[in-house]
Amino acid sequence: MYIISPSILSADFSNLQKDVKSAIEGGARFLHIDVMDGRFVPNITIGLPVVRSLRKAFSDIVFDTHLMIVEPEEYVKEFAEAGADIITFHVEATPHIDRTINFIKEQGIKAGIAFNPTTPLDYLEYITSVDLVLIMTVNPGFGGQKFIPTMHEKIKRAREIIDRKGWNAYLEVDGGIYAENIQKVAMDGANVFAAGNAVFGKESPKEGVEELLDKLNE
Repeated sequence: MYIISPSILSADFSNLQKDVKSAIEGGARFLHIDVMDGRFVPNITIGLPVVRSLRKAFSDIVFDTHLMIVEPEEYVKEFAEAGADIITFHVEATPHIDRTINFIKEQGIKAGIAFNPTTPLDYLEYITSVDLVLIMTVNPGFGGQKFIPTMHEKIKRAREIIDRKGWNAYLEVDGGIYAENIQKVAMDGANVFAAGNAVFGKESPKEGVEELLDKLNE
């Protein structure tokens, strides 16, 4: 099953609850929450208060929480308590990858690891298991970028590793996902699609999610 995970980085924050509700009505099952610290990536976005507030408003949707921050292990417990269902961190941001995966799972939630476009996937060979693998298909830090074409091969390789290891893990892509390319990315092996402008750039987020799902189901 394919899952659209609308990235609220592109939402209208003056109407955030309304935008998220509309995306859910369109069929979104995950909500992609980008947390940036201005150090790991050149931008600062949202933090714990927004996650807590959204959780009060939306009890059912999966919070797909993407930590683009240094030392993510320092914030795992707080984000789990705030309502995250999945916490994904970058392998480039900590030397303690396996330990951080296990620490996230100890909070009773799912653990994901993310890879920047030029970061090799070799780390996957040396961990016991993970619940989600996130391939950045743009350089992280800003919305609205174009999909990097060489990422098609990387997604395919990630799918091969996940299947070979027998993990029951999501393969998510983040960056430059639109109706025009989502089918090809799905054929590469991805099954979760973080989408910002393709959802929140539409007249209604509901329309954006429906368009992406229609393309996937053609």
